[in-house]
Amino acid sequence: MAKYNSSVFLATDFIKYLILRNIIWKLPALMGSFNSAPKINNIDSQDDSLEVPQGLSTSELLQHIKHLRGENQPQLLTRYFVKQSITPSLVSNDITDNLSFLKLNSISKVCSAPISAPNHIRLFQWNILSQTLGQNNDGFVRCPEEALTWDHRKYLIVQEILQNNPDVICLQEVDHFKFLENVLGSQNYGGIFFPKPDSPCLYIEQNNGPDGCAIFYKRDKFELKNFETHVLEVWRVQSNQVAIAATLEIKATGKEIVVCTTHLKARHGSLLSKLRNEQGKDLVRFVKNFAGKRPIMICGDFNAEPIEPVYSTILSSEGLNLSSGYADIKKELDSLDSNEKSENSEEIMAVENYAETLANCEPPYTTWKIREEGEVCHTIDYVFYSKDYLKVKNCLEFPQGDEIGKNRTPSYQYPSDHFSLVCDFELLATSNQN
Repeated sequence: MAKYNSSVFLATDFIKYLILRNIIWKLPALMGSFNSAPKINNIDSQDDSLEVPQGLSTSELLQHIKHLRGENQPQLLTRYFVKQSITPSLVSNDITDNLSFLKLNSISKVCSAPISAPNHIRLFQWNILSQTLGQNNDGFVRCPEEALTWDHRKYLIVQEILQNNPDVICLQEVDHFKFLENVLGSQNYGGIFFPKPDSPCLYIEQNNGPDGCAIFYKRDKFELKNFETHVLEVWRVQSNQVAIAATLEIKATGKEIVVCTTHLKARHGSLLSKLRNEQGKDLVRFVKNFAGKRPIMICGDFNAEPIEPVYSTILSSEGLNLSSGYADIKKELDSLDSNEKSENSEEIMAVENYAETLANCEPPYTTWKIREEGEVCHTIDYVFYSKDYLKVKNCLEFPQGDEIGKNRTPSYQYPSDHFSLVCDFELLATSNQN
């Protein structure tokens, strides 16, 4: 009987393997990689001639970038933090110098300066949109051609990152890592990059090398203790999606946190949803083995709405006890309204699945674009965190439809089809290690 069960198991695995192989080899339009087309093995060299002035403060660099873009160019979309209260002593000189025309109580609406205490961490998560794919493959039919050029996009990308003054930056679809390493390095950020093993960029002419994931961190706040890269597996077969996990030690306290970023498989369909869920299971295994008992932040473009299985897989992963930063802030704000508080309590009691409860609190969209098939507006990007060790304090709100404009993103005012996610975390006393 045991032999029979083993045979059934092997047969099931073999069928799964054949299905996966069929996806990878027979449907290159879905996978965007592992196909028989010739590779164009270019390297990341497009920005080799760029010289970034050294010694500039963040506000001075942002002014320099504005000059490089042109004074009359459309301004980057203005965004607001959910919680707008701020203590004057927490506003840095760089920010007040650059925003001196604003009243103090308006500063947080623009940038909400992060608390500088060692146990406070601002995490920035963003799919910045691969230049090669965005300009040649993604079909943004309402985006002006000029707005998709690298010369237009690159400085808006830097501005969106630096004006939020993050401690840790997690990025996906990075195919200009050297540019980011150069510019962010001038502001004392260190970086890690891991490309996809068979990036779809490499099958497009005039590519700038493969796209992948990246993590940057403030070198004056953290010491990089170690990191690992991982190619996500589906039914024990390597896919074309990757993850990076890094252990960062807070220099002032010696405490360690683990930050992980990933980018799961895109496209719709039940089989692709199952594939993403398998990638999510492998991601959890990878993070568990790497992180141990350290506080964890997992973020990225999961290409899955909250109703997909992978969302629940991440949140219900045994031993990690994760929650979602944006969903938790929404729950907290709702609970401040006494009328909504009772309604939400009844709803939470009625829903046994914690992940399902959180899913109802996620933002309505993290990406909003118009492609050939029509308008695409949904939530697929997340910031998950260890709720036993961290508390989310604030989140960056998303712009409204009338602010974004009728042509949506990318646009002259925003360089990606995904909006950045920014969460402020407090490292709790329960996270004491060793």
